[in-house]
Amino acid sequence: MQSQPLRTTVIGSYPFPGWLEFACHHLDQFGSEDRCELQDDAVIAAIHDQVTAGLDVITDGEQTRLDFNLSFYGFLHGIELEPAQPRRFGPPAHDQRGKHKIIGELAAPRGLGVVEEFERLQRLTQSKIQNPKSKIALKASVPGPYTLSGRLLPNANYPDRFAITEALLLLVRKELEDLVAAGCQEITVDEPSMSCYAHREDPYRFVDIFNRTIAPIVGQCRLSTHACFGNYKGHAVGLRSYKPMYPAFLDIKVDEMHLEMASREFSELEIIATIAERMDVAVGIIDVKSYYIEPVDEVARRVRACLQYAPAERLSFAPDCGLSQTARWAAKQKLVNMVAGVKQVRAELNSA
Repeated sequence: MQSQPLRTTVIGSYPFPGWLEFACHHLDQFGSEDRCELQDDAVIAAIHDQVTAGLDVITDGEQTRLDFNLSFYGFLHGIELEPAQPRRFGPPAHDQRGKHKIIGELAAPRGLGVVEEFERLQRLTQSKIQNPKSKIALKASVPGPYTLSGRLLPNANYPDRFAITEALLLLVRKELEDLVAAGCQEITVDEPSMSCYAHREDPYRFVDIFNRTIAPIVGQCRLSTHACFGNYKGHAVGLRSYKPMYPAFLDIKVDEMHLEMASREFSELEIIATIAERMDVAVGIIDVKSYYIEPVDEVARRVRACLQYAPAERLSFAPDCGLSQTARWAAKQKLVNMVAGVKQVRAELNSA
């Protein structure tokens, strides 16, 4: 159970500053020290926005990744990166993300880079950590093996997506172990592909894959996972219903399950009552796919609606998904209003 009722948190990603987007397209013009400075400055910007909003849990905004998972393929040996996008025109869709060929044994001798990301976050928030009055928690987000397998093409040695997943499982597990060894106390294992495709695959098979991935670190940190329906350029991927996932997903061995609710007009909100019997629930009460800025009072109403189904000590609140696909000006205000709305209800409960 969480340390504070009605915690405010995020999934992982945060919008890139405009100058970082520009720099990413001209990296050949920067030296190695310039690139390190760019990374630090981008993470500092993400930290600033999250701390200013008043979040209880922050991340590095995944500022050093191309995407929440695409950059991880640069750490993998045994693959040949696709040189160009397969489609560049027309409405944005997942088929604009290419797939890479497997040309050898899948390995990650340098790890997946998340430990370095977390250590950077620690270093850049050191003053906050040292402040005894600060209760800000630092979270790392790691894509799970099934989600990572989606951008790799099967071959004779890895004949299908599940075979690729099994190979990646060992690499992700090692990264999780290294994260805990580095002092990370809060980790999200991000498996949106499992929730996107639970309607057409065996959800119990997904649960088995997930639990084997996290097995070595269960009980060693606060573990969560994110069940959403995709968010590439503001577009969903899967059937937007939680029914295919349950009751199977109740057996996932995490401390907190995050659900996308705001973009779905809080359809199936009642499911949080069942989940809260097993674990904490982080409810997505901010729609990252909309530029409607939720007013503080409306956020508070949404929090109260959740309290009809689950106790305060079991509830956290977050945006529906990562914020990387949302303009930064909107993301900042959405987080500010989210925290203010949650604090309003928290004050009501404390005074009752």
